[in-house]
Amino acid sequence: MARTSSPAVRPRTGRGIVLVIAAAIGALGLVGALAPVEHGLRTMRDAVRDKPASGELHIVEIDARSLKSVDRWPWPRSEHARLIDALTHAGARTIAFDVDFSSRSTPAEDTALAKALARAGGGVILPTLRQAGSARRSDLIESLPIAPLREHSFLGAVSILPDADGYVRSAPLGIITAGTPRPSLSTMLANRAGTAFVDFPIDFAIDPATIPRYSFVDVSRGGQASALAGKDVLIGATAVEMGDRYAVPRYGVIPGVVIQALAAETLRNGIPRRIPALLFLIVGLIGAWWAIGAARLRQIALRAATVTIVGLATLTALEEFAALTGAITPALLALWSAAMLRMMVVLLADRRAAARIDAESGLANRVALREAERGAAVIAGVIDRYDEIAATLGSDRMGGFMARLGERLAPAVGATIHRIEERVIAWSSADGPGEEAMDRLRTLLLHPIEIDGRRIDVRIALGVARHDTGGSTTAIDAAAAAASKALERGVFWADAMVDADDGGLDTLSLMGELDTAIDRGDIAVHYQPKLALASGRIESAEALVRWTHPLRGPIRPDLFIPLAERHDRIDRLTLAVTRAALDTLQKATAVSIAVNLSAKLLADARFNRALDDLLGDYGPQVDRLIFEVTESAAMADMDAAVAALEAYRARGITISMDDYGTGQSTLSYLRRLPIAELKIDRMFVQHAHVNADDAVLVRSTIELAHQLGIRVVAEGVEDQGCLDFLRDCGCDYVQGWLVGKPVPQADFLAAIPPAQQAA
Repeated sequence: MARTSSPAVRPRTGRGIVLVIAAAIGALGLVGALAPVEHGLRTMRDAVRDKPASGELHIVEIDARSLKSVDRWPWPRSEHARLIDALTHAGARTIAFDVDFSSRSTPAEDTALAKALARAGGGVILPTLRQAGSARRSDLIESLPIAPLREHSFLGAVSILPDADGYVRSAPLGIITAGTPRPSLSTMLANRAGTAFVDFPIDFAIDPATIPRYSFVDVSRGGQASALAGKDVLIGATAVEMGDRYAVPRYGVIPGVVIQALAAETLRNGIPRRIPALLFLIVGLIGAWWAIGAARLRQIALRAATVTIVGLATLTALEEFAALTGAITPALLALWSAAMLRMMVVLLADRRAAARIDAESGLANRVALREAERGAAVIAGVIDRYDEIAATLGSDRMGGFMARLGERLAPAVGATIHRIEERVIAWSSADGPGEEAMDRLRTLLLHPIEIDGRRIDVRIALGVARHDTGGSTTAIDAAAAAASKALERGVFWADAMVDADDGGLDTLSLMGELDTAIDRGDIAVHYQPKLALASGRIESAEALVRWTHPLRGPIRPDLFIPLAERHDRIDRLTLAVTRAALDTLQKATAVSIAVNLSAKLLADARFNRALDDLLGDYGPQVDRLIFEVTESAAMADMDAAVAALEAYRARGITISMDDYGTGQSTLSYLRRLPIAELKIDRMFVQHAHVNADDAVLVRSTIELAHQLGIRVVAEGVEDQGCLDFLRDCGCDYVQGWLVGKPVPQADFLAAIPPAQQAA
């Protein structure tokens, strides 16, 4: 279904405020308030990056089978010596222990291990650690291997520091024990430089199950030692009985030696660096600014989701390929806070807009019109035969019909079209109605509206109400009421201000002001030229009255002329226009001027006496004066019309029948009337060159009129195609905007050749 412009503009202001609020909310993530969420996102990314270990680091585990084989703990250190010898003989690249050697055993056992370390060339790594004395004490206990063992080994820190929630997520690059900075065990296994008290995140994308593992007893007895040639070997306890187990993301509780191995595997790909969370937050706010720039809920959510996915994907790629990581939660929190706030604003705006839209047609409704910025006036239109149209189209298609009507009118009036009732449309007019604008609308509405292949002729009567006498609701209702009155009277439009009942104070005041304007000569007369097609010159014009009120501005003739007729001012007004036309005829030769004559004046004795007095003041120019009488007026009382018109012709005035074709007359019947000119109504002329039915009517009218000796004027000529058609038909005169618009006397005289102007 077609739609016109929405009455409510999508909210685009306030983005800065939303962003500031989002930044404040996102800052909560900088202080660790959303650590569980951050940990969850990291685990998710690790799962996406799931990968095997390098295969360069192997674990020799003190497992349950090994414990059972030796059957006591601590083991004799000769067992460890035997393992070192086996690994050295097999050609292991690096040997590292995650076994505590900080206490003495028997001298013989300590000596056995020390000698094995010496035979290994002094490159075996033994653990040192720094840990709290107990859960309730803040003092630290440092543990180093006994002195004889340190002589032929390297020391590597094996401290594991769980987070506050008990999970191990990072490992140190180094620590200080016994006053000496020492690299961590994992750093040494990865051949990286260690820095004391600097930790790094362990890469839990590495699957610990892919780290090769061997039972201690199998290797120490020589059975599998050959498989460790050229490999880095880490020895530690995995048996549950040993208790060296910690909780980690993804994998639950695993042995400490496996954590050390995962840390070493992490460092093989480079030392992970943390991107400052503040930088992520700034990037997130940039993404939020883009997301909340969308106008609709779905677009906002889609943009926020896009930023989220791109952000997570980018961070995942950085972790995988650049050993960079960071806390993205503050950025995402700011992003989605901004998105949610913006969506709330848009949702409220949508609901507000929905309350201001006619659901059936999609046009703005009465509420939207009432809240819209006020113009000078409200114009309402009542659709004639609405029920008949609904029966033809079906009630379910009337929404589309009204929408099409709105689409047609909106560009012409330059305003949003509102549907204020089922059969009533309305819009706000910034400058108030104008004659030319109404003429364009009248023409525009002559074209049928097509719905589902059906062409529907639509007739609309308009009503105008200004805002200077009441509130917006009053103006809307007054405009609708005026439109209904116009429809009842069969006119195109009516003005609420000057179309009140006869007893209305405003109407009486307006008519009194009209009297004053006539007395002062403030009534202006403009002239719309008529082109003679035979000569190609302007040889005639129609005198049109204009009244510019000092306070109300221009008042259209079709508003104040009907009032003047009802309040007996039309005779004075017509005499004033006739005098102005005769004055103009004195200044122009070979030009005729037509004055519209009200039906009420045809047999008005007082008017006719005043007219005789007026004509006596002028000479031969009276013979170039034309009275235009409407067809309906002439046909209302044929005998009276014939007598009155014969009297005018006797005075030298030419008689023209205006708006021919809109009544019930025929040319043969009009033979009784003393008319010399016939004007075909614009509704038949404008589209005669493209509408076959109108073309037949116009052509036949011209032919029959010529047979009766009557010249023909076609009004409403607005394009060259229409003019060419009328010339082909033999029309005598044409009138319309293509020829010229109504202009003041000076402009009209300037437009005719000098030969037609008085010397």
